[in-house]
Amino acid sequence: MDFLIPTVSSIFDIIIVAVIIYCILLFLKKTIGIEIFSIVIIVLLLYFLAEIFNWKIMLRLLKGLQNYWILGFIIIYSGEIKSMLSQFSKSKNIITLFKNPVKMTINPLLDAISLFADTRTGALLVFEKNQKLDNYIATGEILDAKISSKLLLSIFNTATLLHDGAVIIRGERIYAAKVVLPLTKNEDFGRALGTRHLAAIGITEVSDAFCIVVSEQTGRISFTNDKNINIDLTLEEIYQILTDETKK
Repeated sequence: MDFLIPTVSSIFDIIIVAVIIYCILLFLKKTIGIEIFSIVIIVLLLYFLAEIFNWKIMLRLLKGLQNYWILGFIIIYSGEIKSMLSQFSKSKNIITLFKNPVKMTINPLLDAISLFADTRTGALLVFEKNQKLDNYIATGEILDAKISSKLLLSIFNTATLLHDGAVIIRGERIYAAKVVLPLTKNEDFGRALGTRHLAAIGITEVSDAFCIVVSEQTGRISFTNDKNINIDLTLEEIYQILTDETKK
């Protein structure tokens, strides 16, 4: 039974490979989204279980498809992969790929949100976190401007062309406006909420972003995160949310 006892060299080999796989999966999760990451995990898990329990049919299926599923994966998700490679090539330090704390200037945001609520101006602010929202940003207009209440008020003014859609906040910048977001797939929300709120929930179903929404009908401020929505929040509560996010 000596062959079952791992050597020091084999232990290091396993650890190094495990770290490499972990880093790759972490990078995939961050850059090309939960859906693709889940597919990769499921395929690897099936292959692992098939090897352990000797599922011959499953092994034949996976091995028979191995020459094609990678090609199919690349074709289907070519845009996401291109975005991932672009991010990798632009990164000066590989550590930054795995750490992306949300940093923002809170006071201008609060000033704008307060005025939106007082004037019942509809607004949707999406705060990007670890997962990039480039696919959705591509549907809007890139601004890449410093956060200011005046700019936000101008964007969501109904007389402008940019008001219909979401604003993406990336770090300390207003990165894009007029962005089209996916609506929530949860039918329970459909009857009680408008399109702006449904979009705010929808983007949290496909990413780790969070949103702040102001209703044009009531002026109420809402917060969406992780497929949920909190309605009719105070400015003090919004301030606490933004403060907490900057500390994560």
